[in-house]
Amino acid sequence: MTTPEQIKQYIGAGLPCAHVEVAGDGHHFEAVIVSAAFRGKHKVQQHQLVYRALGDRMREEIHALSMQTYTPEDWASL
Repeated sequence: MTTPEQIKQYIGAGLPCAHVEVAGDGHHFEAVIVSAAFRGKHKVQQHQLVYRALGDRMREEIHALSMQTYTPEDWASL
């Protein structure tokens, strides 16, 4: 079973992140991801970057992932 910590590692390995939080029950996960790579991109494009970082794991290991994505500037203003 995939753990939140593993997903955090997968995202961090495939996307330069300033901050990543992942919670979940082994099947359904929620993530907060802060990355400079999100600058100038719409939410859909930001999510696509995360999906790309996760690769085939989205089909094989992770059944559901909801995410909130932020640039470092947006994150700092929360």
